[in-house]
Amino acid sequence: MGSVVVKAGVKRQDGWLYYVDKKGDVARVNMKRKGKPYKKKVEVLAKTGIKRQKGYLYYLDNKGCVCMAKMARK
Repeated sequence: MGSVVVKAGVKRQDGWLYYVDKKGDVARVNMKRKGKPYKKKVEVLAKTGIKRQKGYLYYLDNKGCVCMAKMARK
């Protein structure tokens, strides 16, 4: 489990990949699906400006919040 960094309130839709970009903003891109058109257009949904830390994974949970979790290392 990770800890919540920002409550962005992003509502997720099917067929989209959600991520935190290099600037710390929440963005999405259309996923390639069989038989459907594909556009590699990035949409910024929330300008959060998160300062990313090395060794942590940033993701969106089911509630639309940005969370961070420590990555497993050997």
